[in-house]
Amino acid sequence: MVVTDKRADIAILKTIGLSPQGVMTVFIVQGTLVGVVGTVLGIAFGVPLAILIPSILSFLEQVFGFYLFNPSAYFISDLPSELRWSDVGLVGALSFILSLLATLYPAYKASRIIPAEVLNHER
Repeated sequence: MVVTDKRADIAILKTIGLSPQGVMTVFIVQGTLVGVVGTVLGIAFGVPLAILIPSILSFLEQVFGFYLFNPSAYFISDLPSELRWSDVGLVGALSFILSLLATLYPAYKASRIIPAEVLNHER
């Protein structure tokens, strides 16, 4: 979406001399930064949530006055949560790798923008 929104800006940068590799680099760096921030925030919020889920569940049950997992209706009466650091590391690494891979195609498309065509259609 950033490439689509910034077509005119990319065309201007290419017009003043930015190479296609430079355009790709800009979008890969931007996508990588977004991926790193998203991964770090996901871990920062997910780990405490996984650790505190039994307390959160009991608090919500007390506030709203009913059992989320009623023992008479379900085979389980609580929400099990086990934090495994190996899983956190694996999910974090895969999240980063996938976000990096997801930037490659848009960066490639941005580098192939023809400035004359884009600027001719801008008003």
